[in-house]
Amino acid sequence: MPGPPAVRLRLDLSYDGSAFHGWARQPGLRTVQQTVEDALGRVLALPAAPRLTVAGRTDAGVHARGQAAHLDVPEACWQVAPATAARRLGRLLPADVRVHGIAIAPAGFDARFSALWRRYSYRVCDDPARADPLRRHDTLWHPRPLDLRQMNEAAAGCLGEHDFAAFCRPRAGATTVRELLQLTWARPAAGVAVATVVADAFCHNMVRALTGALLAVGDGSRPASWPAEVLAARMRDPAVRVVPPHGLCLDEIGYPAPGEFAARAAATRRVRPGPGGSS
Repeated sequence: MPGPPAVRLRLDLSYDGSAFHGWARQPGLRTVQQTVEDALGRVLALPAAPRLTVAGRTDAGVHARGQAAHLDVPEACWQVAPATAARRLGRLLPADVRVHGIAIAPAGFDARFSALWRRYSYRVCDDPARADPLRRHDTLWHPRPLDLRQMNEAAAGCLGEHDFAAFCRPRAGATTVRELLQLTWARPAAGVAVATVVADAFCHNMVRALTGALLAVGDGSRPASWPAEVLAARMRDPAVRVVPPHGLCLDEIGYPAPGEFAARAAATRRVRPGPGGSS
């Protein structure tokens, strides 16, 4: 017998990951998913605990300013809440996580599978005299100056669709084939270097391992050819440092035009070629 009519809601949110053990629920640990789901359950008076599907699962200590998620709820629960849900969530949620928008999602929308790309940034200070103690929770302090020209030359050799097994922590049943769309470094201010990293999706630790390899190029420890050589080997290299999570932030999720969500989700669900099986 069919249940009551349901609606799909889209959430747009941001969080400071410093005090969270990542996005995904874990028994006995404070996570973003549990914190937001518990608040949603109260605000929407849901008959059962909600389950969010997120665009990008972030690790412990990683931040987000452009995260997206969806959940399905009984239509009757949403009908009494649309005008007040965002405000009530703001009162219930702790200061390190905010829901900026909640509304009925367009037809076919899936926060994870409809996404075209994810954009991350990684922030580094490479001048100890310019290290800002007020930004210590979102900036890696690197002890040696970085040559961004060399780093961008090295990064260019990693662009395109590849098996990124050399820069990922393997997971059973998951492919490590990804399409890296952008990997560039810039200086928004003296003593600060910021990486912009865009891909269709990321495997575990991929951004932090790529960043670690490029920092080794930037400070002269490795030649500009090294990251591409590591990538081609398709094996984890112990010389690649996985940098700490606190410099990493999920900035934006890219989606297709309305009306194309379902087609994109179906395409994303197709199995990619390469080791590890489906993504």
